[in-house]
Amino acid sequence: MRVLCVLLSFSSALSAAAIDFSRDIQPILSDKCYFCHGPDAKERKGDLRLDVEEEAKAVKDGVAAIRPGKSHESSLIERIFSSDPDEVMPTPKSNRTLTDAQKQLLKQWIDEGAKWGTHWAFKQIERPKVPNVGAKHPIDAFVRAKLAEKGMKPSPRADAATLLRRVSLDLTGLPPTADELKEDFAKTVERLMNSPRFGERWAWDWLDAARYADTNGYQGDPERTMWPWRDWVVKAINENMPYDRFTIWQLGGDLLPNATPEQKLATGFNRNHMINGEGGRIAEETRVENVMDRVETTSTVWLGLTMGCSKCHDHKFDPLTMRDYYGLYDVFNQTSEDGIGRSGQAAPAMDMSTPAELERVKTTTEKVKQVAAEVEAFELTKWPRSAGKPLTESDAIKLPGNLPSYIAKTEPKNRGVDPLLEAVNYFKEKDAAYTKLLQKLLTAVRARVSATNAVTKVMVMDTTPKVRETFVLDKGAYDKPSTTKVGFNVPASLPAMKPDAPRNRLGLAQWIVNRDNPLTARVTVNRFWQAFFGVGLVKTAEDFGLQGEEPPQRELLDWLASEFIDSGWDVKALMRLIVTSETYQQSSKIKDAQVDPENRYLARGPRFRLPSWMLRDQALFVAGLLQDKLGGPAVKPYQPEGIWEEATFGKKSYVQDHGDALYRRTLYIFWRRIVGPTMLFDNSARQTCVIKATRTNTPLQALVTLNDVTYVEAARVLAQRVLLANRGNEDAALAQAFRLVTCREPAKAEAALLKVQLGKLRAQQSDRAAALKLLTVGESKRDESIDALEHAAWTSLCLMLLNLDEAVTKE
Repeated sequence: MRVLCVLLSFSSALSAAAIDFSRDIQPILSDKCYFCHGPDAKERKGDLRLDVEEEAKAVKDGVAAIRPGKSHESSLIERIFSSDPDEVMPTPKSNRTLTDAQKQLLKQWIDEGAKWGTHWAFKQIERPKVPNVGAKHPIDAFVRAKLAEKGMKPSPRADAATLLRRVSLDLTGLPPTADELKEDFAKTVERLMNSPRFGERWAWDWLDAARYADTNGYQGDPERTMWPWRDWVVKAINENMPYDRFTIWQLGGDLLPNATPEQKLATGFNRNHMINGEGGRIAEETRVENVMDRVETTSTVWLGLTMGCSKCHDHKFDPLTMRDYYGLYDVFNQTSEDGIGRSGQAAPAMDMSTPAELERVKTTTEKVKQVAAEVEAFELTKWPRSAGKPLTESDAIKLPGNLPSYIAKTEPKNRGVDPLLEAVNYFKEKDAAYTKLLQKLLTAVRARVSATNAVTKVMVMDTTPKVRETFVLDKGAYDKPSTTKVGFNVPASLPAMKPDAPRNRLGLAQWIVNRDNPLTARVTVNRFWQAFFGVGLVKTAEDFGLQGEEPPQRELLDWLASEFIDSGWDVKALMRLIVTSETYQQSSKIKDAQVDPENRYLARGPRFRLPSWMLRDQALFVAGLLQDKLGGPAVKPYQPEGIWEEATFGKKSYVQDHGDALYRRTLYIFWRRIVGPTMLFDNSARQTCVIKATRTNTPLQALVTLNDVTYVEAARVLAQRVLLANRGNEDAALAQAFRLVTCREPAKAEAALLKVQLGKLRAQQSDRAAALKLLTVGESKRDESIDALEHAAWTSLCLMLLNLDEAVTKE
């Protein structure tokens, strides 16, 4: 009886709306059938394709999988309704099953004529008509029409303080000041968009997508100097560079007529990938992996396609073949990069060095020569030999392991970090004086390496003078080229390039942002929506293919994509459109957790935890510590000791910065690829392209926000700030601290609770030595006019405020 009720309900729902192939049928076929009867010829069973209409409906030996209008004559229906384990489809061993409702839907669809269609994301973008529901704003019109369809109602507008905090965090990554909380909302939006902080906030998402870091990754993890590219991204976003130009410059800026240095610099996007410089690695394998990375990153960022699934075989679900994959591979295969370079400045690279950087290299090189001369003089005594004879003609050649090569066969001035580390470790128990000299040389060599690596050279793209042939690689193996030669082409299932388009990266970039491309605008708009609402209109932001989600607000997505293109790819206009909608400005309070728990129909405003980078920036900002300085080389703030040493076998040491560098925005923190910034507990590893943020309430979050030096120092300075501003007025100080963190006044009950908590903390702070220890956390100076015990109690209170749910959440 229960199954009957479900089927009747399902049938009733379908009768109210016509069956849509893309929305209702294709997701079932893709999920349950395409693995064996889809695009991948190697996995295809029974010579049956259900992803192509002509083949799915073809009559073979008098049998057709799908006979339009005749489900009783369709083998597909016969097989899915069969109770015979040898006949039923999907087969039991596939671990795929169809629900009764899905079976009935397929049957009904065939009986109604089996009308075919194209996957929604591959259809050309057409501007839907805005629903006439009495809403002034087009976004609200689409949302309210869908809410009415679902029997739901929108939430009221959020209170002013909550809304101003929300939009400030969204547009700049920082909360508003007390004065800014008094502003009109529309004026606030314009001020925020014109702030330099706007580019810093939105660059973060792009750096995740671009897999940006300050080192190569892999063993050794050598440094690189890609930060001028990062600064270009911030600048481009602040200047509201149209997204189509933003795209073209990064994919093919060097190929533009009379390309400027800035346009060439922009192509660093596709040199941000990891570089394998490990000993024993094969240069060609590294080069091929880098080309593949560019294919997959470009496809994910702009097309929302999982192209990597067609590297070794035709895609099992999407109409993407190996030929499609290697057609894109070919366009990135024409750069002069050879895979040999191990440094973070592997050619091709732009020299952006400064006189100060070159002088530092000269100075450190001279220091190495000086210390090397001391070592050489000592070794003449330690390993006596005839005058003028090399060290190889002494007992040094009898040293164990690699030391004969490292010591006897290598002049001191040419010894590297690894050989010196091994030598120091060997001699430390045998010859203290010699060990001291080797350690001195090691320090000098490390300084020279650091100076050399810090000379600013940005890896960029170029094109080889001679065309490099591209072959489909068997199972994606670099050393197994097939006989199938391919040239540059875009996926055959998408609109073709214009006949006169350049057949290079510039042509690819122009094709990507062509209005006829059905994916780019949808994918991009969806990612911006995701940043504001926590989840995209398409939940699978990384996959717009057949395994991706059918968006519940499809008409809204298409309208926004069309508007984005028609605006001239104006990013700020798109964001203004989103944040000025009543949909965005709704209260985030949940009325019924059982109804639309993920807020896919947008009956309430966004509410989710802030990312860890934004939490750090917020803590520095409310304390008054944040340093507003745009760009420049990466900085190294507080970090627990030994992290780098542990991850690099002692070969890399973290040298903390001091002064203002400690309080820069998290965007500028040095990012070692194999062990990222320790205060970030939810970010991508920046090893591959990531366009979907990880959100977590892991205990690691509290471990950081309650104990990390930055947060404890921020709490101490925040306490000092409110105590100095409200001397002798405890209530006012409590209110200000609460207001700075939450952007609202405390309610009476909250104020009373804070007062009680402060009393408890004062009672706990009876040990002056312990209080002083707490107050020395961080390098900023403390105002000693404040009693240490009182300051410590307030520090604990402010730390508690920084960890309130309201403080770590965008309401």
